[in-house]
Amino acid sequence: MSEPTPIPSPSAGARELVRGAYDLHVHIEPDVIRRRISDLELARRYSELGLRGFVLKSHYTPTAERAAVVRAAVPGVEALGAIVLNHAVGGLNPVAVEIAARGGARIVWLPTVDAANEAHEAEPRPGRKLPLWAQLQLELREAGLPLPPIEVLNPDGTVRPVVRQVLQVIARHGLILATGHLGRDEIMAVVQAAREEGVQQIVITHPDYPTQNLSFEDQQALARQGAYLERCLAPIVSGKVSWEHTFEAIRATGPAHSFLSTDLGQPQNPPVEDGLALFADRLLEAGFSEEEVRVMAVTNTVRLATGGRA
Repeated sequence: MSEPTPIPSPSAGARELVRGAYDLHVHIEPDVIRRRISDLELARRYSELGLRGFVLKSHYTPTAERAAVVRAAVPGVEALGAIVLNHAVGGLNPVAVEIAARGGARIVWLPTVDAANEAHEAEPRPGRKLPLWAQLQLELREAGLPLPPIEVLNPDGTVRPVVRQVLQVIARHGLILATGHLGRDEIMAVVQAAREEGVQQIVITHPDYPTQNLSFEDQQALARQGAYLERCLAPIVSGKVSWEHTFEAIRATGPAHSFLSTDLGQPQNPPVEDGLALFADRLLEAGFSEEEVRVMAVTNTVRLATGGRA
């Protein structure tokens, strides 16, 4: 794990380069976890900066209805909703996915805070400060609420039937499947199943994060299956993933298969609306071309957000 470093303000050139982008992964208020900014205020700032839209991600509640409120309040900014399949929505619940889809959700994340792969991260250990979500998980357990790890695979490594039901709903509505906080073997199996069930758009959620930590070979294999690799800023600025590793991962898979998101909204991290431009500045400094950065920040995020329509 690298040390977090101070983050400057983004350059004017980077702001212009990411104009028209979507951020497909932000954590903002209202939420049950404290966040840096509200969805309405973020939409206003996006409007001022020429950013096209963002996806509201909550580990606990569906956000499609809230996104509709934001779109009505701030015309011109496309706030999009999502659902994350943790225990708060019934876990691997195809009915919840169906209702979210009918309500306008765009992304379905597989389990995050309740994923079997993430269970050890929510355990308190001496000298370790728990993430905000892990603190909430601990409070829920202390309140007597069971939170068993959500398994997506059978003991023999095959994908559970209920996961395939979820994938079928995603495919029917043309939604994006995001792999959440699954582990390596889970990701590889689920992506294969998603292709078999007809899912067209697949996102590998922060593949470089320590609890995913996919090898470059695995990332290349997933890219060959048509999946997009998500490159998140928050794990980098918090020191969990190094800039150098991120640059290497992008070069290994190619900008055409990667997209930039921020995963921001935590009180201690940079302003959400600055995230994509900050990312762009560092990529340019590392030798990526303006065209490569724009593909990752704008072209690919627009393709995902709109289903390839615009």
